[in-house]
Amino acid sequence: MALIDLRSDTLSKPTPDMLQSMAAATLGDDSRDGDPTVRELEAEAAQLLGKDAALLTVSGTMSNTVALRTHAEPGGAAVVEESAHVYGMEHGSIASACGLLAMPIRGHRGAPDLDAVRWAIRRARTLFPASGLVCLENTHNAAGGAVLTPAQIDGVAEAAHQGGFAVHLDGARLFNAAVALGVDARELTRSVDSVSVCLSKGLSAPIGSLLAGPKAFIERANRVRRAFGGAMRQAGILAAPGLVALRTMIPRLAEDHDNARRFARAVAGVPGLSVDLSAVQSNIVHVDVGGLGIEAAAFAAHLREWGVRGLPGMGSSMRFVTYRGITRADVEEAARVAAALVEARPWAARGSVERG
Repeated sequence: MALIDLRSDTLSKPTPDMLQSMAAATLGDDSRDGDPTVRELEAEAAQLLGKDAALLTVSGTMSNTVALRTHAEPGGAAVVEESAHVYGMEHGSIASACGLLAMPIRGHRGAPDLDAVRWAIRRARTLFPASGLVCLENTHNAAGGAVLTPAQIDGVAEAAHQGGFAVHLDGARLFNAAVALGVDARELTRSVDSVSVCLSKGLSAPIGSLLAGPKAFIERANRVRRAFGGAMRQAGILAAPGLVALRTMIPRLAEDHDNARRFARAVAGVPGLSVDLSAVQSNIVHVDVGGLGIEAAAFAAHLREWGVRGLPGMGSSMRFVTYRGITRADVEEAARVAAALVEARPWAARGSVERG
């Protein structure tokens, strides 16, 4: 049986059309005169996101880091929801590359509390010597792919702008949010100053992220990207599959969401496994294995031996993600395997509690 790998949608593979587009791409030096295919991708992305201009980078982390460094000065504050990806999963770039102090605030399913946003901005403006910004995330990874609505984003943006702070939206899975809500992506970006989107997750391109915002912001971001070593040469071979992704892959994200819900409902019925079905809003499912008396790392190791991979987190929480290449049959089989594993309880022979 082939391994069913549900660790991340970064495991999605490019389509045949994407691979063909790479071979046929018109190329140029993106860091000098410009690469025509890159320019085409950036213009199309800017239009989709409702911004003046866009900039291609190699990763979501680079897009976010460039955005933070462009918006804010070293010594400023980055106000973030306490489980935000830019805060906990991007290798300290807020501090090391941008010179900003992260101010984590409370939230609910990834949506920052508005009173906490206002408090953090007032405190930062009183105590910090430089300008700062507020960061949002949609969908929210650590909150299980939770979706922020246009109204939630607009509310945070209004509070930030009233306090003199810019707003950057980490939209690595922004199109997942738009599809889940049934809205145009521009409704989710209308009130933010910049937004990043990944091409290499649910959209299945092999590499790349886009940062979009006002023209002057993107011009400065381009210089910041160069300072970070992100200037590229014949980058059209990366941009071409990105164009295919934007033009063909967004509507099919609904299939991933449906598969995630199917998996979540099936696993929620397994004794010892717990899933908050109301939190499954896109293509990410968080499963708590604490009811089995073992930690997530141990359960993940057993599950892999049985042909299914998930991503263990801290304690008893595991993440499963659907994407192109994972079918309805795959998620049904993965849920069946998880149920069979729980019934077999191979960890019981090693003691009542097994720790990974």
